[in-house]
Amino acid sequence: MTTTKISIDKRSRRNDGSYPLNITISHNNNTARIPLNVWVHSDQWDDKQQKICSHPNKAFLNSFILRRHTDVQSCIIKLSEKGSLRGMTATELKRRILTLLNGDDDKRNFASWYAHFSARHAKQRTRELYEATWKRIEAFDDNASQLDFDDITRDWLSRFEAFLSKTSPSANSRSIHLRNIRAVFNDAIDNDITTQYPFRRFRIRSEATEKRNLTVTQLRTLFGAEVPEYMQKYIDVFKLQFLLIGINMVDLCTTAVLTGDRVEYRRAKTGRLYSIKVEPEALEIINRYKGTHSLLNVAERCSDYRHFANRCNLNLHKVMPSVTTYWARHSWATIAAELDIPKETISAALGHGGSTVTDIYINFDRRKIDDANRKVIDYVLYDKR
Repeated sequence: MTTTKISIDKRSRRNDGSYPLNITISHNNNTARIPLNVWVHSDQWDDKQQKICSHPNKAFLNSFILRRHTDVQSCIIKLSEKGSLRGMTATELKRRILTLLNGDDDKRNFASWYAHFSARHAKQRTRELYEATWKRIEAFDDNASQLDFDDITRDWLSRFEAFLSKTSPSANSRSIHLRNIRAVFNDAIDNDITTQYPFRRFRIRSEATEKRNLTVTQLRTLFGAEVPEYMQKYIDVFKLQFLLIGINMVDLCTTAVLTGDRVEYRRAKTGRLYSIKVEPEALEIINRYKGTHSLLNVAERCSDYRHFANRCNLNLHKVMPSVTTYWARHSWATIAAELDIPKETISAALGHGGSTVTDIYINFDRRKIDDANRKVIDYVLYDKR
């Protein structure tokens, strides 16, 4: 007798404490596992009901899991009717099922592959963005769950974009959803699921973003602003971001650590290791808000760095409308260019590049970046050029 079950595999654990879900196949007194590429915390999985619970994307992921489980069970029934199960080990059965699934027309279903592609992403925020796009697709197309790749034509994309414009006046906001759909197509093509590609003749429109940098005068005004005591920490954090070459809030609050005279972290966006020399002005702020488990204690008071980032932005707006924590990065780069710091040094300081053969074999001199940052700080804080 052959049975299947969705199970959480606690033998494998990610750094965030999550575990993978598998379809466990029991056959001829042994077992094999088909990975679902879905990771959840143990308290998010209900083993009795075979469902994900208390998860922000539970409806989306449960739909994918159910479809995948049904596909596996259908393959077993087909093999049983043909008499192919006899003599098979569980591992051999697993391989046969995967072969059938990869060649099954059902796997060419766009909705199914969309769920599969989204669930494979390790970062929760990325999965949330794909979930948001899927919700817009469901709102637009009543037949969303049955969409095949051939159904997503240039005309479909044009109508979907028009639908998005009713609730998303920003072209850049609409482009996020369209780029997510394009990413699913690219992945499906790479996996020989489809040859259909409607984006050959469909252009994803975007618009230039507004300027997001402060002038030297504006930075000096912000840093020296007289504000209520409760607001000072938000200005100090923005200033620290600037002094650390525009470090992103997610990195400042999550992975950044003080090692000797440098702040080191792995960038959330690219996964690259990063090291910045801590100048005395930055060290003074770090010591003032020194954390127990994180670089800053202000980050430890929030369960999610985004909550602190939002509060920071709201308070920055009270001093300078529209300014957000991300402006520190743009401002640093703009001022560095004004000081005639070479483009290559600015690029290296911001963590750009790193994927070419040249970048791999040439270790950019960190002293150039350290010197560039010192020049920017001296100019902004002390008017030295």
